Amino acid sequence: MGAETLRTEGLTLHYGGSRILNGIDMAARTGEITCVMGTNGVGKTSLLKAISGTHPHSGGTMTLDGKTIGPLPAHVLAHKGVGYVPQGRDIFPLLTVRENLETGFACLPKSEHRIPDEIFELFPILKDFLNRRGGDLSGGQQQQLAIARALIAKPKLLLLDEPTEGIQPNIIQQIGRVIAHLREQADMAIILVEQYFSFAYDLGDAFYVLERGSVRMSGRKGELSRDALMQSVSV
Repeated sequence: MGAETLRTEGLTLHYGGSRILNGIDMAARTGEITCVMGTNGVGKTSLLKAISGTHPHSGGTMTLDGKTIGPLPAHVLAHKGVGYVPQGRDIFPLLTVRENLETGFACLPKSEHRIPDEIFELFPILKDFLNRRGGDLSGGQQQQLAIARALIAKPKLLLLDEPTEGIQPNIIQQIGRVIAHLREQADMAIILVEQYFSFAYDLGDAFYVLERGSVRMSGRKGELSRDALMQSVSV
């Protein structure tokens, strides 16, 4: 079991007067994939927004590499090693693939402003399309670009929000292999939000099932039966 990269305790989040997260306790470890599951509208994306700083949490504590951090903006957390691939990908449609990838340099010293060869080993199609605009890529290609961009910043914590959404099966399989490879490298923790149960279960080491902004079920793969987990997600 790897070192604990992230821990949240009693994490809450509000949109205006509406409370969306109701005291989330969770942990993510280096070299592991932690899956956050649940039906639509239970707070999965809001949890990733709170962790990434895209929307500040309103209560509770968050610890990164053993250091407690307050609600910080996304760019500060990115410099602290939090990489976020949001639902919908959010690539820059008018920039080329190369230019999209180079936006990941913002978190790196100038001496490291280069696209590592490993990026093209993981996503060969991106090398072929370096001069193509991001908006001209297919949905699956854009998802590969979004993950690659996050990896360029060398995150210690990678947040993936619905990476299989709207993507053809062959690219889903490729993305699954990439995520498994990243776990094997054992230099980052991965939090995966995913509706595709088999994809998440096959990859996951630990699971948190959300319901109405709270953790309904949690445990490691060896502690939870597949059927019980599937039932809790489908309720």
